[in-house]
Amino acid sequence: MDAANLPSRPIKKFKCMICNNMFSTVSNLKRHLFKHTGEKPFACTECDHKCSQSSDLKIHMRIHTGVKPYRCPECNYRCAQYGGLTSHMKTHSNEKLFECSVCEYRCKQSGDLKKHLLTHTGEKPFACTECEYKSSQSGNVKVHMRSHSNETLFECSVCAYRSNQLGNLKTHLLTHTGEKPFACNKCDYRCKTSSNLKVHIRSHSNKKRFKCSILLHKCE
Repeated sequence: MDAANLPSRPIKKFKCMICNNMFSTVSNLKRHLFKHTGEKPFACTECDHKCSQSSDLKIHMRIHTGVKPYRCPECNYRCAQYGGLTSHMKTHSNEKLFECSVCEYRCKQSGDLKKHLLTHTGEKPFACTECEYKSSQSGNVKVHMRSHSNETLFECSVCAYRSNQLGNLKTHLLTHTGEKPFACNKCDYRCKTSSNLKVHIRSHSNKKRFKCSILLHKCE
């Protein structure tokens, strides 16, 4: 196409007095100013969400409509926002851009690094609504919440045992297989659960953890 026939770009003659951005129309400038004033005139008809830009509202509405226009070319993953797709694409790459500043841990996504850092800080931001249980991972809380429910999702294929936690079922299945996956590194002792192994390990230590308040005699 000849340069003379190229469509002309709209002239930006309306200037924002706050950030100096230029706009081609007054209406575009007005919409832009909502970002500075904090005004949110665009409201969702399905929930209480409000936003300053109509384009942001369109993206939000995908939550209610289920529309996911962004599709991964490598798998069946779809999402409502482009940012979600760019984050997902990192799972198909071996490149680990995010590195822990405390240890050698590296990962592909910033969200995974944030979760990992909680193992160093000891922070447990996810709390059970029924008891005092807290965890650094939201998934752990979801699993824990089943302990407050009578729902039994996991069933043994050998006997009538049922549990609301997968970990309990896995431990139970060892009673049928006879497998003892937890081994002591001091002797030949093996057992079915990590808690039993921890108790056994104490037998190799001279440390006496419990003290009688009357005789002042320490014992195991």
